[in-house]
Amino acid sequence: MLTIRLSRVGKKKQPSYRLIVSEKTKDPWGDYLENLGLFNPRTNPATVEFKVDRIKYWLAKGAQTSDTVWNLFVDQKIVEGKKKLKVKLSVKRKEKIAKKKQAA
Repeated sequence: MLTIRLSRVGKKKQPSYRLIVSEKTKDPWGDYLENLGLFNPRTNPATVEFKVDRIKYWLAKGAQTSDTVWNLFVDQKIVEGKKKLKVKLSVKRKEKIAKKKQAA
């Protein structure tokens, strides 16, 4: 399965990211099929340089995205939809939160 995700590059404490397409099981710092752009969160506002036509091509081929990449695509209006939550709650935690809401 192909995945579109961020691969960290840059010096220590100065991250910038490549947007890459690779096999899901492969190391994100190793080989990749294609570089789709750059993301630098340290600038104000964050620098985003994506190859939109290639992103749409890989999505049409069935490539999946990580949650962070999906949220970036929604911000850039490359795809339509809602942002994905990054926090995953366990069933026990959800039940505990629901009980607190009922008690309050």
